[in-house]
Amino acid sequence: MTSRSGRAPATDAAAALLGRLVERGVAHVVLSPGSRSQALALAAAEGEARGALRLHVRIDERVAGFTALGIGRETGMPAAVVCTSGTAVANLLPAALEAHHAGVPLLLLTADRPPELRGVGANQTTRQPGMFAPNMRLATDVPVPEASDDDGAGEQTRLLRALAADAVAAALGVGARSAGPVHLNLPFREPLAGALPGWMQAAGAAGADEAETPAPWGALYQGGGGIGESADATDGGDASIVLERGPRTIVVAGADAGPAAEDLAHRGGWPLVAEIVSGARFGRNLVHAYRDLLAAESLGGAVERAVVFGHPTLSREVTALLTRADVEVVAVRGPGEPLNLNGVTVAADAVTVAEGGADRAWLAEWMRASQAGAVDLSPAPPDAAGLSSVEPATRLGAIAAELDVIRAPLDRTALVDAVWRATWPHDRLLFASSRLVRVADRVLGGKKVPVHANRGLAGIDGTIATGIGVALASQTAGAAGVTRVLTGDLALLHDVGALLIPASEREPRIQVIVGNDGGGTIFDDLEVAGVADDAALDRVLYTPQEARLDQLAAAYGWEHRRVTTRAALDQALTAPVTGRQLIEVPLAR
Repeated sequence: MTSRSGRAPATDAAAALLGRLVERGVAHVVLSPGSRSQALALAAAEGEARGALRLHVRIDERVAGFTALGIGRETGMPAAVVCTSGTAVANLLPAALEAHHAGVPLLLLTADRPPELRGVGANQTTRQPGMFAPNMRLATDVPVPEASDDDGAGEQTRLLRALAADAVAAALGVGARSAGPVHLNLPFREPLAGALPGWMQAAGAAGADEAETPAPWGALYQGGGGIGESADATDGGDASIVLERGPRTIVVAGADAGPAAEDLAHRGGWPLVAEIVSGARFGRNLVHAYRDLLAAESLGGAVERAVVFGHPTLSREVTALLTRADVEVVAVRGPGEPLNLNGVTVAADAVTVAEGGADRAWLAEWMRASQAGAVDLSPAPPDAAGLSSVEPATRLGAIAAELDVIRAPLDRTALVDAVWRATWPHDRLLFASSRLVRVADRVLGGKKVPVHANRGLAGIDGTIATGIGVALASQTAGAAGVTRVLTGDLALLHDVGALLIPASEREPRIQVIVGNDGGGTIFDDLEVAGVADDAALDRVLYTPQEARLDQLAAAYGWEHRRVTTRAALDQALTAPVTGRQLIEVPLAR
């Protein structure tokens, strides 16, 4: 009950929990408003007012979850998501699953009714504890706060501070194989809010350190279910593997592999097959047209060992290679689930290269084929001689040819090339799980730029929210750069609610580039297109749409540009960006 000073146990508990999360490095809170979570909301607002954290308010919990996911992807630190009880909590499941499978730190703080109201028909009440199992690194149903804490040193406060420290550690993967999501279910009784405690201003000064604090929370954890507990790989313990010379080896870099994959390929003298979403698509050992080369018996068929970083998802050729029984597969542990497609993959915490000379003939064979298969996307140089000719017909012909190039409609290859060329190390690029990421993976060359993609489960949901989270996190403290999101039209429309950002919040510099082909053309390249009736294919898979993206952008306060030529697209991508832009590129089916 509320004390005579206007205090409430719920508010004191919220202040203790959020204060300790901030002390442990949590800098962002993403909040969806609701009644049962009001104590957490008001404590977060106070933290923002004091400059202790950055607060982002989103009315849609699914959007909030993916915004926090984007922040976690960019920073490597969990953002905290706050929501009320009931279906609000269920809307966090897509982001929680992606965080689990991609190994992204994430904190879910879900308000709840007290235990006595569960299962008895109480309003807005369901069984929230365990809702996200077995995908959590840590999950607990926190005891209901029963009393206010006058000086911030009470038992309840000390326990909450200990739990907050444990939650951050679990989200970061301490004691597990990978970072991931954490769920703290927080039941509150009325009154749901009161005056903020005076000790909040000096959060942590009165609380005990973890070593001094009793920690009975272990009995309350409801099934870690974390990646570190998986037994999918054949090597269950810590392992640092020395890669001996001899076997014909390639390095495979999947999503979120990072530069370590390129470094190993360089040190080992091995070909590097790097997906566009890997963050390792650069270096002199990079293989172009890798799908065709893996399908060739003399190259892909001759591979004896594959060393894998990250989570490969973009090509069937890589999947086929990693499934082969005659290929030794070594998977370097990283974010997300262990890789074990062939049932005998060896998991390694780290890999080193044995002494000795590289197999230069093996690498040279790959590099020759790579060079032959590389796609040259550079525009043809102008006909300088024709343009300067004194013969009117010749000069006019050269001018007409240049105008044809300028006016040529964009296709998918030109679109991905333009976005890739416009993006530099101070920028961020996020690929949606759309047809365009596969086009980019086929044709784009090497470039060392920060790349993101939700490839843990490779869903189209949350794309725009994730990109906004990346932008918010990467542009703190005046950092330069633009975040670009390359997406199809259906992925945009699926997450359209993410376009809504409160006017009171700082506007991120972000360009959402939409290849608008009027539906889900990714299915046109799948087997179903060869067996399905055209009308049925359109009705249930292509799902045509005629949304007016210009009006959609205007409704949400985004600048809209519709570009149809490469020159116009290049200009839109390279012009100064001060806020939110939606760049629409019409594409033929």
